[in-house]
Amino acid sequence: MQKEQKENIVPHVGAFAVAVPPYSADQEFAEAFMRKHFSGRLSNRSQGLLRAIFSHPSIRKRHFAFDDPREIVDEGPDRRVARFTERSIGLAAQAITQAIDRAGISAGEIDGIVVNTCTGYICPGISTYLIERLGLSRSIRAYDLVGSGCGGAIPNLQLAETLVRSGSGAVLSVSVEICSTTFQMDNDLSLILSNALFGDGASAAVVWGRREGWELSASAAHYAPEHRETIRYVHKNGQLFNRLSLRLPDLVSGAASAVVSNVLAQRALGTGDIRHWALHTGGEKIINAVRDGIGIPEASLGPTRRVLREYGNMSSPTVWFVLDEIEKNPVAQGDWAVMVAYGAGLSGHAYLLRRA
Repeated sequence: MQKEQKENIVPHVGAFAVAVPPYSADQEFAEAFMRKHFSGRLSNRSQGLLRAIFSHPSIRKRHFAFDDPREIVDEGPDRRVARFTERSIGLAAQAITQAIDRAGISAGEIDGIVVNTCTGYICPGISTYLIERLGLSRSIRAYDLVGSGCGGAIPNLQLAETLVRSGSGAVLSVSVEICSTTFQMDNDLSLILSNALFGDGASAAVVWGRREGWELSASAAHYAPEHRETIRYVHKNGQLFNRLSLRLPDLVSGAASAVVSNVLAQRALGTGDIRHWALHTGGEKIINAVRDGIGIPEASLGPTRRVLREYGNMSSPTVWFVLDEIEKNPVAQGDWAVMVAYGAGLSGHAYLLRRA
């Protein structure tokens, strides 16, 4: 009987929430800050790039997990770990509290939690701090995932779905990134691009077996490890440095196209059947390349572009911000949606959702 009940479970995202730190800065302020504090490190060419990149209209402002931006000037590694720990836990707890409130359940009804991040490492993981702070069950199934980069929210959701299918009740799928704790500045295009693109944020989703919310209909992944060096963090002197290749738009477009074709084929659908598209905001060139590679109508990218404009790229939780933006307008029962994220690996990930 129990086996039959498990086989009948259809996991859904019952509710979700997103959170950002209260401090925000527009791109004009951010550029002026960089010039004031780091111009002595930058060549004339780098300063010209700074002006061109920060003035691009695709991003208006971003949120950061500090009280004063001067904190990141010559911030030591020990202080960075402390800030990552404090802020990641607080921001994740904020998103979780909102998500379970929207789902209409209590913390005591959570049977599992999956947390992913790529912008910091602590042991024990973030999940254990959340168990304590939120009063989650001490016998909860808890998992901490690292290394998936900007695409990490979708493998996280896949694991949460698996836990629900195995008989767990409600499972939390939590993504949190404090990208500002990986801040570096030098005469390196990757670093200048990163400093104009990334912000901080968190998301939390309640996944359960009730047929309410978004049905998790299919998922897929595509890995191209031969392109690992084109997007990754590298370690230098005990700190993380972001590496971004100018080849990324074409490479990401290929990975995203492959994974979307896979996930749609699982339900015999075409791109024309999809009402809503939630693309990770990897930057305007990447959004355009993914749009063209998959064949997504530009009219469907309003939510993605609004999130890029108001938040930048928050790494893994960003795709949930786009779905949140989609939900600000009516979503009809039966509507199909696709979440697409991409990042380190090089990898592409997709989830096919259907509104219950």
